[in-house]
Amino acid sequence: MLIAIRSVLFNLAFYISLIIQMILFLPLTLLLPRKKAWIVPKFWARSNLFLQKYIVGTDFVVEGTENLPEGAYICAPKHQSFWDVYAFLSYIPDPVYILKRDLMRIPLFGWYLKKMKMIPVDRGTGIKALHSISGGTQEAIADGRQIMIYPEGTRRAPGAPPAYKYGVVHLYMNLGLPVVPIAHNAGLYWPRRKFMRYPGTVRCRILPPIEPGLDKDTFLKRLMEATETACDEFLVQASQDKNPPPMPATAKTRLAELKAQGAKAADAVTDTAPKA
Repeated sequence: MLIAIRSVLFNLAFYISLIIQMILFLPLTLLLPRKKAWIVPKFWARSNLFLQKYIVGTDFVVEGTENLPEGAYICAPKHQSFWDVYAFLSYIPDPVYILKRDLMRIPLFGWYLKKMKMIPVDRGTGIKALHSISGGTQEAIADGRQIMIYPEGTRRAPGAPPAYKYGVVHLYMNLGLPVVPIAHNAGLYWPRRKFMRYPGTVRCRILPPIEPGLDKDTFLKRLMEATETACDEFLVQASQDKNPPPMPATAKTRLAELKAQGAKAADAVTDTAPKA
């Protein structure tokens, strides 16, 4: 019951804060040069993290910040929650998000997206969408910005089988930039399509960059293996916490699979061990 009350309070505070900040800071955002205007969305991101920590009890840890390159690169976070939309803004200096065009039409919010020169895409246009992404990223790369793309396109529940799209492969093959995967388990604490928010610690890891020059199949395999291995690790750790968050069905299934894999590996080691 207490968690439900805290969830309601946080959601109210989150959306009230968003509306107030969008109205209050709009003149400042429009007047400042784009790079300096980042002070506004980054403040908004930090305020969200503050509210979630002190209302719900959800903290977070980020490992691997030393893996972030200088200048332009492609950033490929796991997408489990709205949390991962803003949580990494403090670590990435000048990101440009590839996002649904419909978001640009939202009053106030869309104005901020236009000011920060985000790249809108019509998801249903197929090859045209890929061409529009390529065109929009060239200016960003010339300006030393970081291209933000969610490899799976939409939010996936923790433990769900990976469903990586071709968009990140297209960018990797055409832009000649390193790709930085980011793994986390935020979906356990801010579940998609639910108002509940759960206490605990979101674990995040910025993984070593995948350098340009690989063929597309090798690149995608490395991206998936690196991201999913870290996400599996965080899922197991969360399940073993003193007060673990509720596990969705996808997470329970994945935990059972990982347990079976561990038992099979242990049996294999036992079978190959020298006999006394």
